[in-house]
Amino acid sequence: MCGIAGAAWTNAEKAVDPTVLQRMIDILRHRGPDGEGTYCDGLSTAQQLPRGVALGHRRLAIIDVACGQQPLSNEDGTVWVTFNGEIYNFGELRQRLESQGHQFRTHSDTETLVHLYEEEGENFISRLNGMFAFALWDTRRQQLLLARDRLGKKPLVYAHEPGRLLFASELKAILQAPGVPREIDPVALDEYLTYQYVPHPRTIFKGIKKLPPGHYAVYRDGQVTVRPYWQLDFNREEDRPAEEYAHELRELLTSAVEKRLQSEVPLGAFLSGGVDSTIIVGLMAKLMREPVRTFSIGFPVGEFDETSYAREAAQRFGTIHEEFQVRPDAIEILPRLVWHFDEPFADSSALPTWYVSQLTRQHVTVALTGDGGDELFAGYDRYKAVWLGERFDRLPAPLRWLGAGRFWQAIPSGAKQKCVRRRFKRFVEMLGRSPVDRYLEWISIFGQSRREELYADGFRSQLTNEEPIKFFAAAMDRCCRRDPITAVSLGDLVTYLPCDLMTKVDIASMAHSLECRQPFLDYRVVELAARIPIALKFRRGGGKRILRETFADLLPESIQRRPKMGFGVPLDHWFRQELKSFAQEILLDRGTLERGYFRAEMVRRLYDEHQQGRFNHGYRLWALLVFELWQRQWLSSISL
Repeated sequence: MCGIAGAAWTNAEKAVDPTVLQRMIDILRHRGPDGEGTYCDGLSTAQQLPRGVALGHRRLAIIDVACGQQPLSNEDGTVWVTFNGEIYNFGELRQRLESQGHQFRTHSDTETLVHLYEEEGENFISRLNGMFAFALWDTRRQQLLLARDRLGKKPLVYAHEPGRLLFASELKAILQAPGVPREIDPVALDEYLTYQYVPHPRTIFKGIKKLPPGHYAVYRDGQVTVRPYWQLDFNREEDRPAEEYAHELRELLTSAVEKRLQSEVPLGAFLSGGVDSTIIVGLMAKLMREPVRTFSIGFPVGEFDETSYAREAAQRFGTIHEEFQVRPDAIEILPRLVWHFDEPFADSSALPTWYVSQLTRQHVTVALTGDGGDELFAGYDRYKAVWLGERFDRLPAPLRWLGAGRFWQAIPSGAKQKCVRRRFKRFVEMLGRSPVDRYLEWISIFGQSRREELYADGFRSQLTNEEPIKFFAAAMDRCCRRDPITAVSLGDLVTYLPCDLMTKVDIASMAHSLECRQPFLDYRVVELAARIPIALKFRRGGGKRILRETFADLLPESIQRRPKMGFGVPLDHWFRQELKSFAQEILLDRGTLERGYFRAEMVRRLYDEHQQGRFNHGYRLWALLVFELWQRQWLSSISL
């Protein structure tokens, strides 16, 4: 696991010299504290147009610790690569390449890339099973190839301007290059307040983009072409016996865990005590000779604390278990968290993820996680609302009118974050809308009407007609022949998972030089799960049916039957107690209110209503707080 950065150019005035390249990789040191490397090459075409490339690398040594330095080339130095990630099937690929005459100088998975590219060209990416982002330079074709893994586990951002392409693992590295503007994209801000993240391909800055998951980009002759190399088939459902699916799922997930145990450094696992992480730890315990190291995070607020379940699972598998309690004083690290995330990111579970990563890195360098299980097997509580909404849509019109009527909407929301009354009101308020519209409103931080109320006139005038709903709706459109729960869960798989969950895990873990691996997101497991009918995943309002049944031998009874808790943070409590003064100082500051994005009276109203207990605006206040802290830090300086 590493950090990469660099550039290619067709205009000498846009060249990235070694000093700039060094700054780009220096600011990524947290991603790779074990070493660094650079490669620079200046070329000329027949027309004598100056060209060049600069590749930089920061290394976290996991495989071939002694000899895996980068950037790395093929035998004759005509193909160079800087790589971030792990290729889990590199052993099989290497064996085949050696039989074809390729000579290897290292035992690293990285070297496989240059030789496989020699054999298959751009098509080689589809051969890779792993998590990755890389840049590959072909000196003969004078071409730079960028690629990102299928599910978006590893990040890659780029900026294309006349005569130059910049790329990096993180935005902050690109901003080290002279002449890169820092202008907020209004549409990106609108999307952020909708989703709590900025969806790909946008970033918060105009002119800088994220390479989407499952895509690669080719930079040649000053032009960039972005193409997909993998797209999950959302509409392929196979009617097979449950026993066949269970057997294949068991084999594939066990194989995925086994492949992710490859390491020359200590490894462990995040253990929340939920179904997904417990299954992963259980499989690790069966496959490893030594006890598994496990790590969990808790809260002093009971409804958010899962540590008792984690302890039970740890005892079941005989793990060496560590815990950490997150308290409101953890907010002191929020400015540092904002710096690491590069752009506004309002998923408050980044905070416990940061701390569990910090705790874990004190003991191991690699950690397996249970990420992906909820999307693949319909595990989120919000899918129950989709299930109920589908049944509502089948009712006769008079009953639908009554169900979505003003009587139900008039019920007070409730001030607690995990309040049944609050969830019920949020559910009925959206019943009269289309399935896509209401699901987006259910998952939104600021729904459409709230954003319209929040925005100042000057900022609203900068927005285009492109609605944030299009990002998720495009994913839903790919599931036109599937049931509603499968449609939204697979939609989450290609939107929420890479843009939120994977971003959160990557940034929070790599800030502590910790590599996280996700067995559920092995593309073989993903493709299998996408084919499974919803009846085998979801029944009577509950998800993960086939997962619970297939791995029942690994799940203690209490974990088997426990409700979904999630990795939430008690924001409602914190904003009324320990964080009350801090939020008031930042959000109601005169400078904050006069920035011109939001109506001052609406920000004050959100804060006051929360303090008075009339509504729970915890997530909204957190989103506004993060955005303001981000502006203070990022629009002035990026040094840390």
